[in-house]
Amino acid sequence: MSIVKNITAGAASVACLAAVTLSLGAAPADARGDDEVIKRGDCSGRADWKLKVKTDDGRLEVEGEVDSNINGQNWAWVIKHNGSVSARGTSTTVAPSGSFEVERRVVNLAGTDRIVFKAAHNGQTCRGVVNY
Repeated sequence: MSIVKNITAGAASVACLAAVTLSLGAAPADARGDDEVIKRGDCSGRADWKLKVKTDDGRLEVEGEVDSNINGQNWAWVIKHNGSVSARGTSTTVAPSGSFEVERRVVNLAGTDRIVFKAAHNGQTCRGVVNY
């Protein structure tokens, strides 16, 4: 009888866990709030990148950041939206953290939008992708 009770208790625990998981839903690990997605990663050198995408008045707000911890570096960057260049430029890392940030708004197309942020400095490259 003890084995039957253990099996029944185990099955009940699994059923409760499944019910709680379904009621909470499965959110992506990098989602923030209802409509914001943030991805982070390492560049090919010592710098780190961050890419944030969220809705803003019917458009997508795209924010790319590179943090190298070194002030005065000039970085070339590009933002692509579904394979097309939406913005490009150069930015210089500034104090206090030796980083730069760019923010642009792009059209929110039907379906999934693929946003790519790339930055390069002296052979070091950073690349982040968000499918939104």
